[in-house]
Amino acid sequence: MNIEDWRSEIDAIDDELLRLLNMRARLAIKVGQSKQLAGSALCDPKREQEVIERVRRGNQGPLDETAIVELFGCIIRESRRVEAEAIEHDGRDL
Repeated sequence: MNIEDWRSEIDAIDDELLRLLNMRARLAIKVGQSKQLAGSALCDPKREQEVIERVRRGNQGPLDETAIVELFGCIIRESRRVEAEAIEHDGRDL
């Protein structure tokens, strides 16, 4: 394989990551709507820590623990943002 082949594979993975991240965000919106109906807080630090710990333990590298925590921290913050945005827009899916 050459550099263009590897870049092509990276592009395909990036496309799949984008699809999966958007799927995750849609599910987070549903969770946020359920939290709102139940009168629960949007932010659940215990659950967020469980997610971080689960992916940290499952990481087999080459990304290090710091990278995993940072990446999933960003994903969680963005999930909270889309949940809140959906609630502000009368619970419509975005």
